[in-house]
Amino acid sequence: MSLHAETPVAGARTGVWLVGARGSVATTVVAGCAAVAAGLVAPTGLVTETEAFARAGLPPLPSLVFGGHDVVTTPLPKRAEELAGQGVLPHWLPDAVCTELAAADERIRPGGPVPGDERDCETLIKSFARDIREFARETGAARVVVVNVATTEPVADEEVLPASTKYAAAALQAGCGYVNFTPSVGMHHPVLADAALSSALPYTGRDGKTGQTLLRAVLAPMFHQRALEVRAWSGTNLLGGGDGAALADPAAAAAKNAGKERVLADNLGTAPEGRVHIDDVPALGDWKTAWDHVAFDGFLGTRMVLQTIWQGCDSALAAPLVLDLARLVARAHELGLSGPRPELGFYFKDPDGRSAAALAEQYAALLGFAERLARVPAEVRR
Repeated sequence: MSLHAETPVAGARTGVWLVGARGSVATTVVAGCAAVAAGLVAPTGLVTETEAFARAGLPPLPSLVFGGHDVVTTPLPKRAEELAGQGVLPHWLPDAVCTELAAADERIRPGGPVPGDERDCETLIKSFARDIREFARETGAARVVVVNVATTEPVADEEVLPASTKYAAAALQAGCGYVNFTPSVGMHHPVLADAALSSALPYTGRDGKTGQTLLRAVLAPMFHQRALEVRAWSGTNLLGGGDGAALADPAAAAAKNAGKERVLADNLGTAPEGRVHIDDVPALGDWKTAWDHVAFDGFLGTRMVLQTIWQGCDSALAAPLVLDLARLVARAHELGLSGPRPELGFYFKDPDGRSAAALAEQYAALLGFAERLARVPAEVRR
């Protein structure tokens, strides 16, 4: 079977449908994509813009068009101004990309369910799917990737279909690839298991790895490889904005912490003592501080401690990963690659399938995926 590199069709568009489309992450995604595409800023943080992905046939950033669902009504240009006021976006950026922000805002449709909405689950899913199909038709997008960047939900009751799963079901009905960047259950709900696997669509998730857990995925393998015994690993997150408010709910925090704990257990071979505490600090806005305290034993049982502090802007950390994932899943969909994509575990706290847990191994798998995307069987091309 002959293999060759495939380049995107000139002028082809790729849709990115954001669930939570007027939130901080989504606003940063739209504004950042426009700025990088126009050459106003460097593509810092975009892994897919590095040389390793040059032949992967990914949709170019200028070809991406945005829309989405949200239950809030603050327009994207206004939200971008607010983020610039907090120092999340450069002060000049909202004006520079106001046209792109306004165009994306016009494509945002009301989400749900909201109080007073009497539509049943099936009707709501069909409505969401119709919105996505209309977006594809109106923009001329060859394919659409649905990306969940909405507020974290509490741990799901399997008897009740949460909003994240309704949106995932709509993505399946609309024939779209799917990315769950949140800890919410989304496509992982048992009710969607069979439909997801039989859909011939690629999907990936969950919970983007942007800060504290990214560092844990580097440090935990170090302790394991050096045969140092980790006795306890505790942490604290100070969060503001919508994420901080949502994670003040213990049930939502439990969903968030599950991925953080999995990274340690998978890399160390055992779950150390300790947990992560999440505090809502509204004054921090979109900024977060993560502190870790690692107690470990060295040679002869000598007790030692490592402490780390990570301070960052959540939206600026997340946005380039969302763009990477949208491009990678769109390309996988184009080539007929379906089902969960463990090769994308590099981006997640709780990745699909049998993804390695150490960041270095996950990065190697991602580079291997880039090579695979660059080689297309002739029958797929036809």
